[in-house]
Amino acid sequence: MLENGGRKDRESFEDGLGAAMKQAGEEFSVAGRPLLDGGVARGRRRTVLRRSAAVTGSVAALAVIGLGGSFVTGGIGSSQNAGEVGGASAELSPVARTLAALLPEGQLSEEPVSGVGATDDRKSAHPSAASVVYDDGHGKAALSVALSRQSPGRPDEGELSCPDSHLTTFEACTATKLKDGSRLVLFKGWEYPDRREDTKRWYADLLTPEGYRISVSEWNAPAEKGAPVSRSTPPLSLDLMKELVGAEEWRPIIASLPEPEKQAPEQPAPRGLSGAVIVDRLTAQLPDGLTVKASGKQETEYAYLVVDDGRGESFVQINVQPDMSDVEGDLFGAGTEVLPDGTKVVTHEGPGEKGGAGVKMRQADAMRPDGFRVVISAFNTANQNEAATRAEPALTLAQLRKIATSKVWLK
Repeated sequence: MLENGGRKDRESFEDGLGAAMKQAGEEFSVAGRPLLDGGVARGRRRTVLRRSAAVTGSVAALAVIGLGGSFVTGGIGSSQNAGEVGGASAELSPVARTLAALLPEGQLSEEPVSGVGATDDRKSAHPSAASVVYDDGHGKAALSVALSRQSPGRPDEGELSCPDSHLTTFEACTATKLKDGSRLVLFKGWEYPDRREDTKRWYADLLTPEGYRISVSEWNAPAEKGAPVSRSTPPLSLDLMKELVGAEEWRPIIASLPEPEKQAPEQPAPRGLSGAVIVDRLTAQLPDGLTVKASGKQETEYAYLVVDDGRGESFVQINVQPDMSDVEGDLFGAGTEVLPDGTKVVTHEGPGEKGGAGVKMRQADAMRPDGFRVVISAFNTANQNEAATRAEPALTLAQLRKIATSKVWLK
């Protein structure tokens, strides 16, 4: 899950990852506000986006597999083909057929044609993904699997890890390295981090030393979004999900996929301050009486702190961005103050953007004549997706303005 201050209408998560991106893309902010959670504002930051996508939505690019009816599944660990009803088996891809054979006894049925890759010609669906509706007798549930093959040794450890709990609300998550060297993430959370709906999303994501990746997601509703909850939890426990992604039956399918392209030469490092430097400089400018409880960062341009003044934790985030002149007109309108050196400053105060009950936000936004922008926000909670934990943010507008206009960011 991740957002931060970025260019309006041009570099949203939908632009970077496509319409299949999970909740991150849906919470793209309007002009004058940063994109929260540390996402990437422009195309040259998409490496960070790809990493976060693997954590918060590793099966986002699933295609719909048409089943032409319903059929009976086998059981996890079973190598026998699924039973069939109405000749549905003939239309199954190898992925859907294998999924049917591995799932506990139940029925799989056709998923409504919607989402990425959906077409009227169901046979055009992606050969390494399947998305179905599964019913074990306790309610229908959407279930998706995606298989991919990538160069051994990629990605780095950060790509298969649990989301930051200060940015994403979830019930449970573990990221472990297995005895054979595989990396496994098991996650229990919600389709929407702010829990605006009761739809739960659980997933298992496995990457083997050979570069074989198996990602499975499940929901407690017959569709990821837009369908009423049909059961209290998704059908498979995390133990069963672990068993499912680790099944040997996936290996021949992945081995048949094209070999991954050779890794492109490393690109020049993006411009802008590193996240580590931003954390250090922001910490050094905090008012007296604040204790840093947690911190996080992106590779460049974004960082956050969780601070406490003795009255509860407060989330503070900052974007430090060069070359933002093209959005100046969108960000600085009525109420803008112009300093003697030409720096434009505007402050805002209002409700938070993530839907947490009672969350308030204070923000200061400054842009220098050359387009160098610093925007900093503070909230009366340690996680915007959750309810407020204190009456006001820990920093005042004046304190935020002082940090945003500080010359320390120019060094």
